[in-house]
Amino acid sequence: MNDPGSTVPAATRRLAPDASGLAEAAALLRAGGLVAFPTETVYGLGADSTDPAAVARIFAAKERPRFNPLIAHLPGVDAALAEGVFDAQARRLAEAFWPGPLTLVVPAGPDTRVCDLARAGLPSVALRVPAHPLARALLADVGRPVAAPSANRSGRVSPTRASHVLDDLAGRIAGVLDGGDTPVGVESTVVACLGGVPRLLRPGGITRAALRDVLGLDPAAPDAADPDRPAGPGMLASHYAPRARVRLDVTQVEPGEAVLLFGAARPAGGLAAAATLNLSPAGDLAEAAAALFGALRALDASGAASIAVVSIPAEGLGEAIRDRLARAAAPR
Repeated sequence: MNDPGSTVPAATRRLAPDASGLAEAAALLRAGGLVAFPTETVYGLGADSTDPAAVARIFAAKERPRFNPLIAHLPGVDAALAEGVFDAQARRLAEAFWPGPLTLVVPAGPDTRVCDLARAGLPSVALRVPAHPLARALLADVGRPVAAPSANRSGRVSPTRASHVLDDLAGRIAGVLDGGDTPVGVESTVVACLGGVPRLLRPGGITRAALRDVLGLDPAAPDAADPDRPAGPGMLASHYAPRARVRLDVTQVEPGEAVLLFGAARPAGGLAAAATLNLSPAGDLAEAAAALFGALRALDASGAASIAVVSIPAEGLGEAIRDRLARAAAPR
């Protein structure tokens, strides 16, 4: 393959979700290449997190700020525990939710293999054990922690199928392991366990209520910090954004806007919309989360200058959906 750090790959390989595709994906990663792969949340853009040069290729392909730390993915709980220092609360969360859509930010272990660049120079490390069987098989085959932010251009809408990855990154990465649509559809919940009360840095596939049930308390809000140097992944104010402007909690659609609905809500003026999609006609938040990024991409492709989004409840997975929409609507 061409070196993605110095030349553009001749083509991005679309790899089948079988033994041959897994073996090729693992070989590309071990050689320092970039390979996108499915997790239960979204597609991740993988690189060997022990290799600073490979990690640098992620930032180049995504056009991502280097101050934003990356999540290191491991095939099992024991492998993840070896990379960080887990207090009692972090261990409870790991035992309850791994494998699954939870990222834990913990102090980096003295023998962590995750390089400084992947940690954005922080003394902490972000770790996850995904539940997707293809992801776990790939990680086990690679045998090293794999850094894997979402497989899209930085700040853009996250990918929930292989074609979304290719829309953004074809020719920039070595391959994409095609595992079909991802079932959860929003990124992992990120919790920092760095002493004191665990902090919810980013809502996601594990709800606040589920965290509370395990911890016996509500996770705290993130510390006030430099917005240009976030403590964890996915915390930039403007993120997950389509090209179109996004308006939230609308009750009136402007002429020519695209419209994103949820449940039975119908804003005034909707008949004049350029395009309309409903995240879940039944008002199911899990269905809406799985459909969110695909719907934003589809409405963006309509050519509308703005996307009007109806109000979505904030409970359960609605908190993660509203978080992603707020970041998509933030000034850029």
